[in-house]
Amino acid sequence: MPAQKAKEESADINADIGKVMAMSSVDHAQVDRLAEEIPEPDDSLFHSLDAQERNREQLSSEPPLHAMVVLVTDFPEEKAKNGELVAELLAEEGFLVDAVLSVESRKSAIRKVIQTAVVGGADLVVTIGGTGTGPRDKTPEATRAELDRKVPGIAEALRSSGLAANSLDAGLSRGVAGISGSTVVVNIAGSRGAIRDGMATLGPLVRHVVDDMNNRA
Repeated sequence: MPAQKAKEESADINADIGKVMAMSSVDHAQVDRLAEEIPEPDDSLFHSLDAQERNREQLSSEPPLHAMVVLVTDFPEEKAKNGELVAELLAEEGFLVDAVLSVESRKSAIRKVIQTAVVGGADLVVTIGGTGTGPRDKTPEATRAELDRKVPGIAEALRSSGLAANSLDAGLSRGVAGISGSTVVVNIAGSRGAIRDGMATLGPLVRHVVDDMNNRA
């Protein structure tokens, strides 16, 4: 028994020595640096979070805006995913997408679908495609014929953000924007890069125009 007890005491002593050695190997300077690298949140962070929360509450309290997506293309099967993408991005911005339609690159077809959206009370019509310089790119001309008032700042903002994002289709688009009745109509280039960049820019601008028309700004 005494021998067994001595072994146990010796084992305990060795364990304690091991703990002490492990503690002595800690780089306390590194621990101090890690502690210093954790910044205390300042007031600006809390103000930013409060602003984001107010924006969410404002969007949820306002009536949703209704949108229609129009794909201008001679190959609707190939461009169907672009329509789905626009609808998803509009939904993320709080719009209710009533329809995603495809029309041929003909002025009469484009004008008719815009007229249908206006009569149906859509707040926003987004046309996708047909804004380039090719012989079949007729969306700007057709749209211009349906506008009561132009809002060139929207088209300029889309081109500016497109160039900043190295999206040549968006930056060199001939697309126009304006108001037909009480509907905002906007042309966006047909590439997926132009769509993603354009939709990120478009949401706040359209809301401002709609608020302005309804004297809510």
